[in-house]
Amino acid sequence: MHAVLSPQELALTALRATLPAEILTQDDTEIERYSRDGTGDHYARPLAVVRPRSVEEVSVLMRCCHEHRIHVVPQGGLTGLVGAAVPSFPGGEVVVSLERMNTVRSVNPIDFTMVVEAGCILEEAKRAAEELDCLLPITFGAQGSCRLGGNVATNAGGFNVLRYGMTRDLVLGLEVVLADGRVWNGLRTLRKDNRGYDLKQLFIGSEGTLGIVTAVALKLFPRPTQVETALVGLASVEDAMALYARARRECSDLLSAFELLLRGCIEIAIDAQVGLEDPLSQPYPVYVLLETAAGGRVDLRALVEDFLGHTDGLVLDGVIASNRAQAARLWRLREVMVETQGRGGRYLRTDVSVPISSIASFVAQSLAALAEAHPEARVVTYGHVGDGNIHMNVVPPLGMPPETMDDLFHAAEDIIFDVIDRHGGSISAEHGIGRVKQKAYLKRADALTLELASRIKDAFDPLHLLSEGRILPLRDV
Repeated sequence: MHAVLSPQELALTALRATLPAEILTQDDTEIERYSRDGTGDHYARPLAVVRPRSVEEVSVLMRCCHEHRIHVVPQGGLTGLVGAAVPSFPGGEVVVSLERMNTVRSVNPIDFTMVVEAGCILEEAKRAAEELDCLLPITFGAQGSCRLGGNVATNAGGFNVLRYGMTRDLVLGLEVVLADGRVWNGLRTLRKDNRGYDLKQLFIGSEGTLGIVTAVALKLFPRPTQVETALVGLASVEDAMALYARARRECSDLLSAFELLLRGCIEIAIDAQVGLEDPLSQPYPVYVLLETAAGGRVDLRALVEDFLGHTDGLVLDGVIASNRAQAARLWRLREVMVETQGRGGRYLRTDVSVPISSIASFVAQSLAALAEAHPEARVVTYGHVGDGNIHMNVVPPLGMPPETMDDLFHAAEDIIFDVIDRHGGSISAEHGIGRVKQKAYLKRADALTLELASRIKDAFDPLHLLSEGRILPLRDV
């Protein structure tokens, strides 16, 4: 009498019979690193890990998964923060890691385009562009470990959105393996292509629920020959917003970053890293880290000095970096603050957006409501002013029990999201929905939006095998 195999065992038997042995692993030690995302909070072990080396191997994998009803979750660099890439389907999921598909296929300095495979690390792609005097402007703290397929799947943002847009604005074409294994070749580098529906936009920001991105064609820009970085102190968020409005007009399209930091952010960075000092002669309630970039014959230094010297008292103090090392030191304040804000423990991450004109009132109202309801918590507030994206993170007091911490996080998130709703904002500006924000997303999405989204999911993945339960709820079966 033969033993009856479980669905998981049947799935693994099918994969072993179909795939090259060297791309499939079930080794407990080896698959551990595919079980947790960038937060450290979301953990689940996959049934197995597949590391394909080509689009053909991804296609073979998905044909097998489609035939045998095997659930799959694609992974990039695992730097996401909303649980989208961690295995979570109740019956188990196979992880498809794109890390071996990491080739820069081409860089064209005349077209100002590049084509890269999905597993290419963002920082390596940026270096490849720079070697041909071009700029790939996607920039954020995780660029040394995130992968471009994940950037596309999450529509990543970052520091330079105000000038260059989100990842969505930089993608010219995609190569995608569909849920049934067919390969959609939309990998074009045309700037103008108005032939019907722009299908690539459906995959961008879909968090792996509609297809597996295997390669991407991206816009490039001339590499700036001049970059000026400054940190200034101001009296209030309102003053920071007034400064932003002036900067957009007087620095025009040369303004590439405008980061808002409340005083607590600077203190976190200074306390966390030896050698980092208070950047200005005295503390200020609010800081702005701004950057401009240009090429050609523009005298960028003179432009920035003139702008900051004529702000009618908005800027109380400031420093302009005199070289790259000083600029990196100013940006290090921003990076260290993000890395250490949670004191090495759990904390509530929020990633919200409001109309730019509402930032000051949103920050004031949220901080006031949080202070009244939860004075024991530390609220870390910073963001990308030029795109209305604010991160308001809540850090619990040391020693708070886990169950009390969970209650704090739920209550604080509700407070922040309620203020967001009053301002007509979004509960997710750049991190996505995944599983973590799903309940809040579904609460706010209207019935027609959810119906249309569900129809798109059904059209591309009728068996609901790809990243099931992310963005939209699990389908009843």
